[in-house]
Formats: sequence, structure tokens, C-alpha cells
Amino acid sequence: MRAFNAELSKLFSLPGIWLAFLIGAFAPAVFTALDSIAEKEEIIAGVSTRLSEVGYIGLSFGVQGVIILGVLAVSSEYLTESSESGGGQQITTSLTVVPSRLHFLLAKAGAVTVISILLCIVAIMTTVSATHLILGEYAPAFEWSRLIGAVCYWTFTALLAFGITVLTKNGIIPLAVLMINSSVVSFSVLLSKITKLAFYLPDRAGLDMFMFTSDKFHTPSTGGLVMFAWVAVFFIVAAIVFHRRDVAS
Repeated sequence: MRAFNAELSKLFSLPGIWLAFLIGAFAPAVFTALDSIAEKEEIIAGVSTRLSEVGYIGLSFGVQGVIILGVLAVSSEYLTESSESGGGQQITTSLTVVPSRLHFLLAKAGAVTVISILLCIVAIMTTVSATHLILGEYAPAFEWSRLIGAVCYWTFTALLAFGITVLTKNGIIPLAVLMINSSVVSFSVLLSKITKLAFYLPDRAGLDMFMFTSDKFHTPSTGGLVMFAWVAVFFIVAAIVFHRRDVAS
């Protein structure tokens, strides 16, 4: 518990974490507001076909906040400190305080999980508020099962970013790939046009937990199990590599 509290404290001390909070908490609401304005025009015109997805689309894009969170949680450990502080890395100090590398990773992953859940809950509140503010009586009823799916999607995505960053020891690659994939071009969506195996990639399966699109492939529970399996595999591999790695290298 002491290691978990220490990891929470370290996360809140990172300057970049506030960018993650800002994007995670408010980007879904902004996106939802813009989408709701367009949707209201379609409702009035009598051509609305996707009212049930309003709000959830914003939550799917807001996941960038927890991607930043998961990457920063690990990459910050490998930043070289100033010469006044000895010019070392935080990871050396962290493993001196918590000698067990598995215990250290579990504490850090636990902190990322808790913050991801709380951040997604805040995002849900801002998103629901934006939807009702703009659509009024036309606002769709948000289903608890789908909202829980969104929370799981955010949490699993943060842990995937966490595991990949443990493997790379650098935040640039996982941050760039995951941010682009979740906002600009989804590689799994492109691959799904070629092979059905793409539906088993983590982000594509995870979206099926709360997005009811025309090309939906998994049930919410199956999508969750697939994404959880990816998280488990990445975490196990990351833990093995981290256990065998020379921290100073």
C-alpha cells in the first residue's frame, strides 16, 4: 500500500499529467458538443440515424488522456535528472525504495488503473452534461452497461500504453503510435477491411464494449475479454523483460 501511495504521489507531481487530465476530462465533452449540434440538425430534419451513439463517440476519442497517463507513468522513471540532482534516473531511486520489481510494477499499474477509472468517470459526467445541454429532450438515455464498457476500455488502454512503454523504456514511440491510432488513423479498422483477424486487435475489440456500430463484431463481454487478454499478455511480457533488464542500461 505504501508503494501504491508513492506511485500516486509521483504521478500527480508530473507536469505532463495535467495535460492528460485536461484531455481526458474535457476533450470527450467538446467532441460530443460538436457532434450533438450536428445531430440536432439531423433530428430536426428527420434524417437522424445515429442518435444512440452520440456521446459514446466522444468517449472513444477521449481515451488519449489515459494513453498519456500510461506512457508518462513509465517514461518519467527513465528521464535523466539535472546535474544538481546527481544526473541519475528516477528508476534507480524507485527500485532502491521498492526492491521487488514485480511489486514496483504492480503498484505503478495500480495507480494508473485508479486514475484512469476516475478520469473516465469525470469524462462521462462532462459528456452526459454536454449531450443534455445541447440536445435537451432529444438526448439519448445513457446505458450503465455501455458506460461501464467505456470505463473498461479507458483502463485497459492505459495499461496497454503502460506495458508497451515498459518494453520500450521510451515514451515517444508508444505515445505517437497509440495517439495516432486512436485519433487520426485506426490501423485495426484499416486492417479489418482485409482480414477478420483485425477485429481481435485490442482497440477494435475494446470499442465493441460500448460502441454499437454497423460493423460490430464482438459482444460487449467478448470484446472485453479479448482486450483484457492483450493487457495480460503485454503486462506479463513487460514484467519478465523488466525483471531481467539491467536498469542502468
